[in-house]
Amino acid sequence: MKQHDAMYIDGSWRPAAGSDTIEVVNPADERVIATVPAGSAADVDAAVRAARAALPGWAVTPPEERADRLAALHGRLTERAEEIAATVTAELGSPLAFSKAVHAGVPLAVSASYAELARTYAFEEKIGNSTVLHEPVGVVGAITPWNYPLHQIVAKAAPALAAGCTVVLKPAEDTPLVARLFAECVDEAGIPGGVFNLVTGLGPVAGQALAGHDGVDLVSFTGSTAVGRRIGALAGAAVKRVALELGGKSANVILPSADLAKAVGVGVANVMANSGQTCSAWTRMLVHKDQYAEAVELAAAAVAKYVPGERVGPLVNARQQSRVRGYIEQGIAQGARVVAGGPEAVEGPGYYIRPTVFADVTPEMTIAQEEIFGPVLTLLKYEDEDDAVRIANGTVYGLAGAVWAGDDAEAAAFARRLDTGQVDINGGRFNPLAPFGGYKQSGVGRELGPHGLAEYLQTKSLQF
Repeated sequence: MKQHDAMYIDGSWRPAAGSDTIEVVNPADERVIATVPAGSAADVDAAVRAARAALPGWAVTPPEERADRLAALHGRLTERAEEIAATVTAELGSPLAFSKAVHAGVPLAVSASYAELARTYAFEEKIGNSTVLHEPVGVVGAITPWNYPLHQIVAKAAPALAAGCTVVLKPAEDTPLVARLFAECVDEAGIPGGVFNLVTGLGPVAGQALAGHDGVDLVSFTGSTAVGRRIGALAGAAVKRVALELGGKSANVILPSADLAKAVGVGVANVMANSGQTCSAWTRMLVHKDQYAEAVELAAAAVAKYVPGERVGPLVNARQQSRVRGYIEQGIAQGARVVAGGPEAVEGPGYYIRPTVFADVTPEMTIAQEEIFGPVLTLLKYEDEDDAVRIANGTVYGLAGAVWAGDDAEAAAFARRLDTGQVDINGGRFNPLAPFGGYKQSGVGRELGPHGLAEYLQTKSLQF
């Protein structure tokens, strides 16, 4: 077991102000694998002060030089990709193949994209007789979740650094080890002291201190809608900007002309990825009434391939395991039919949940309305396209979704009617440059690509 006792502040590893620690548990076997400092308000204050001191110099550093540092950071992350994957597997429980492909692979693509955008983005533009400047917003307080721990760090830190902002990161307490590894890469990349700072700690202590700190100009948070409301209130009291990437209950709409077997198979894989711990997962599968019975059979057969401990990992902790099991029991109590999985415990250690598929789900059921955040798929039937739109848009969320049809034009026409921030058409591929973010209670602002960079900029106009 590794015992870490320092925070990364002002370009060096410093002992925490207090002696409290957080245990990092491997959710696959429930063993404590490390401890990290439980940062206090004093640690947050030291990090914010360092970020404020570094801001003037980093903000005026030419974008090309910032791009060089980001390219060096990308290089260090690339060199340590195997270590990144192993670290995420140890603290999150993700199968190693998924950690290599997604938890390590996606942050590499995103970090490379921002190294390039820092060189090409129009930080100045001419509009009539004005020169419009896009300047860094200032010090960014980044609070990241445990489900995609490195991706969410990179999706916030890379554009903030490209914009000329300085950063204080408070990672999720369940997955702080890959955040420490990222800080090591920042240091190795030659990014100046104070430009990036890391404080590990608990959300109600370190997270709240960071969100409410007077020296923070923008708070970027990814997590639950409930916590997002709290952070929005703290930031609003100081009239500071927020970027909030929150919950989802995304619809996977299969139109009658689609390849049903392919759409169901990809849909099941989407929900089972990362043990269902994905905010944008297509957890509601909408199928036309005439194809519904066949879709249920296909989904049950597909999910049988996801064996706990093999293709699907554990949930992140015992609390999350209990929460997801409670939703499954609630679905049964409300009349939904389990066609695969169920609430029964998985034999052996680890915070596993049986991958579960529900049929006979109606739109008003809790499992069709609330974010479960586990390997649980609900199948709903619709009468016609208008009914499908009504069901798909009938939650407080609007983060992502999918539409399947016989051709892309038909699917895209339907997708335009959905109240959601991102829709995959007939299995469209992930694009690290496309804006990601939600409608309604799924959040405020966008991540990734030039839209993600713009979140960390403010605008000044010079009239001539």
